[in-house]
Amino acid sequence: MRTLVEQAHQIRVEADEVTWENHAACRAVSNAGDLFFSEDIGDIAAAKRVCSECSVLASCLEGALERREPVGVWGGQLFMNGKMLAIKRRRGRPPKVARPEDQMPVIPIPAHLAEVAHLRTA
Repeated sequence: MRTLVEQAHQIRVEADEVTWENHAACRAVSNAGDLFFSEDIGDIAAAKRVCSECSVLASCLEGALERREPVGVWGGQLFMNGKMLAIKRRRGRPPKVARPEDQMPVIPIPAHLAEVAHLRTA
């Protein structure tokens, strides 16, 4: 027979296992920190592609909006200075013909977060 302390510990362990972070696709990426917090357009596009296949994208984005994440790719969206960026381009003058590698995947914002996301978009 387990004590109440052991039962409470087991409940906490089970609750921790259910969090969205444990199911995030980015957990399987070996260089996730470098990829999801990079300023390189190619890395940002790669991070967004990982997010596009993630089953917990909405929970990730919702958490980032609640925490007002300062930087990084969260829930398929790029955050800079606590705001979501609609677009990101290379430094300097834009080329006349866009480079294919600069094309960012467009990850739709879940409907229940659209209004909050709109308020926090730069």
